[in-house]
Amino acid sequence: MDLIIPKKLNKGDTVGVVSPSAGLANIFPHRVRQGVQALEKLGFKVVFAPNSLKRDGYVSGTPRERADDLHAMFADLNIKAIICTIGGNHSNQILKYLDFELIKKNPKIFIGYSDITILHYAFAKKAKLRTFYGPCLMPEFGEYPEILDYTREYFERAVANEETIGIIGSSETWTDEFLDWEEKKDRERPRNLFSNEGYEWWREGEAKGEIFGGAIPTINHLAGTEYWVDPKGKIFFIDIPEGDVPGKAFFLSWLDSFLSDLDNLNVFSSIKGLVIGRPYAYTKQDSQWLKERILFYTAGQKYPIIYNVNIGHVTPIITVPMGAMAQLDSSKNAFTILESGVSVKIKRPHNDV
Repeated sequence: MDLIIPKKLNKGDTVGVVSPSAGLANIFPHRVRQGVQALEKLGFKVVFAPNSLKRDGYVSGTPRERADDLHAMFADLNIKAIICTIGGNHSNQILKYLDFELIKKNPKIFIGYSDITILHYAFAKKAKLRTFYGPCLMPEFGEYPEILDYTREYFERAVANEETIGIIGSSETWTDEFLDWEEKKDRERPRNLFSNEGYEWWREGEAKGEIFGGAIPTINHLAGTEYWVDPKGKIFFIDIPEGDVPGKAFFLSWLDSFLSDLDNLNVFSSIKGLVIGRPYAYTKQDSQWLKERILFYTAGQKYPIIYNVNIGHVTPIITVPMGAMAQLDSSKNAFTILESGVSVKIKRPHNDV
């Protein structure tokens, strides 16, 4: 993908905060404060877009207001990176209001995950901008008592360092424990961490290609639209979110339906490799079910499949530079990003005027 590579984030730079979807920043200000403190501790200044702390029902503002916030953050030359407060379900509402030429002319780091998948696809397709599938302000930077070291390390490696990211090691521990934010249980103690068994290779092999993907069902929202990014020839990653109730797993029957969508789109027959993030709140039995379904949908394919990767809704997580060259090699138990996520200065494709 011929994408614009944004300039790296330096100490002292200003990070802008937006809420393209859910209005949860308005409901849980303690998570926002904690997230700001974490970014400031890393050496960054933080400013908020005008509508980022608002709430209009289940979203942060009208579609136009949320789009305007993105425009303001991209147009402001003092803002060097943009981070989302959290995901949600309604980033798709703002697509028709976005000025992609403005974004293309003012490229900078944009980071978030889950429903923010919508914007990663749209920015890559319409603004030719590399974005970053990684931590949000409230869930990861707002972790109590502080952001986990693994999440912080891979965030900095992806957006604050121009060197090749390299091998992505599996975290030693992980957690999907739910501590109620409304009752501020999340401020009483750190979440319990569990030992990580490491990567699982559901199919062995070696593959190299650009990495792209996102959260189900958000990826599926874009099928057939002008914002769809064809995963043909790519290393495709899937993030499986929480269910419709906080702390609960995504229904297996729903997931099977969304996997069927991807199968009907010929995703599984056209990619070079498959990366699956650790699913939220899945039991060992659920994981075994998922393995069987994935092998069913990829039957006849020979590309490697790696499972239990630190992508998405289970803490800690990596930061993925969308469209970067990556490699899977089961013989070395290795998942590697073969280039840097950012550049010393903005790098545009040779054919981009």
